[in-house]
Amino acid sequence: MLAKVLSGALIGIDAYPVEVEVDIAQGLPQFATVGLPEGAVKESKDRVKSAIKNSGYEFPTRRITINLAPADIKKDGAAFDLPMAVGLLTASGTLKPAREGRYILMGELSLDGCIKPVRGALPVAVAARSWDVAGLILPEENAREGAIVDSVPVYGVRDLGQVVDFLAGTTDLLPCKVDTLELFRQGGLCADNFAEVRGQEHVKRALEVAAAGGHNVLMVGPPGSGKTMLARRISTVLPAPSFPEALETTKIHSIIGLLPRQDALVATRPFRSPHHTISDAGLIGGGPHPRPGEVSLAHNGVLFLDELPEFKKNVLEMLRQPLEDGQVTISRAAQTLTYPASFMLVAAMNPCPCGYLGDVQHDCSCTPPMVQRYRTRISGPLLDRIDLHVEVPRVLHKDLSDPVDAEPSEAIRARVEKARQVQRERLQKYGIHANAGMQARHIRKFCSVDDEGQRLLEMVTDRLGLSARSYTRILKVARTIADLAGSETIRQPHLAEAIQYRSLDRKTP
Repeated sequence: MLAKVLSGALIGIDAYPVEVEVDIAQGLPQFATVGLPEGAVKESKDRVKSAIKNSGYEFPTRRITINLAPADIKKDGAAFDLPMAVGLLTASGTLKPAREGRYILMGELSLDGCIKPVRGALPVAVAARSWDVAGLILPEENAREGAIVDSVPVYGVRDLGQVVDFLAGTTDLLPCKVDTLELFRQGGLCADNFAEVRGQEHVKRALEVAAAGGHNVLMVGPPGSGKTMLARRISTVLPAPSFPEALETTKIHSIIGLLPRQDALVATRPFRSPHHTISDAGLIGGGPHPRPGEVSLAHNGVLFLDELPEFKKNVLEMLRQPLEDGQVTISRAAQTLTYPASFMLVAAMNPCPCGYLGDVQHDCSCTPPMVQRYRTRISGPLLDRIDLHVEVPRVLHKDLSDPVDAEPSEAIRARVEKARQVQRERLQKYGIHANAGMQARHIRKFCSVDDEGQRLLEMVTDRLGLSARSYTRILKVARTIADLAGSETIRQPHLAEAIQYRSLDRKTP
């Protein structure tokens, strides 16, 4: 007898339907799985057999063939355990489905028949909006994640027996419901706040400018000056993510298995801080079965690289594509995958190997050649892609002992959101949401400067030997500063402030 059960699988961050076809025929007992199954899928037969027996059902001792269609795409993961088991029970006549419509089934089976959570439930739920299905049956831990989409009913199940009873019509299950407004409210409660940062007013101003325009920023300062503390609070002043942004971010966390079970949605801007020993595949993505890297996990949020010169040079150079394109393309012989990677890069470094160059309280032990070698670990093209270079000096005692709290994140965020709203109204028809995303044609249209500003730019460009990319970065940052000031035009003070944020630029030989 033949039975067909619908499931889903992933390509990149998107899902496609997989039809699990189960055929039970006369012949010697055999269990064959076809359709390009990977290791975890091939091992399903042992888990499915034990789960069926330990759930109180009879396992058919005949020739069993299971096909995962489409058969020309590799399948991996343990999510096909549940549809395989339901297909076997249906094909053997143990289960006689009584409910109308088809259901998508996903879940990993334990040997006692319990259903364990799987990766990628949310992308399947998103894709199911365009499939002709009556509902989605997921492990209980994945039900809230799948119900975020609110397009098809999502049922959370604990064990195989519960699924059989539901499909047979002997028991009813209530669809899972999620209050997305409550999730966003909880996500807006942040423990970190700029009010805790003493001093560093000019650095906080630079970070406000960076947040307002979505610009990349590099902080340079001695150890203990507060670079990491400042970086961790940038996400608290960024505008709250929209539902489509949160959904896309959650899909990436779902397929890699990093979505906490109690959270159905990543309702805050992600903040990722990988260690400097990370590999290129860990940062950008890849592997034998390509998976998203840290740049994709930071999508719509902040990627913080502390001790930037300590990262491997080849790893840093791989940041060029996502910084320019907002996505990462991973090519393999069998397939090419594209993952979103639109993030705000925040980096930190010491001014020299010992960390005390220019510090008034410590003597620097580095020679000029040592300093030069240290700074050249970051290539010029990568520096060009960082809009703001900010010097972070040591915090003075009078600032540390000041009992009055600094300006809170809420006040800074209000100004940032106001500037972002101006940018959205200006750039929305071009598909751009912040000044950092402007291309050359947008810069020519929206970043024009007067004669006085042109003379200033000409003088600075010749003196610093700025590249064309650095020149456009200055104009973008100046446009953001003007937006924060509520000015329609870019004036000389706006340009002067933007130019001071290019402190690491140097004349090329």
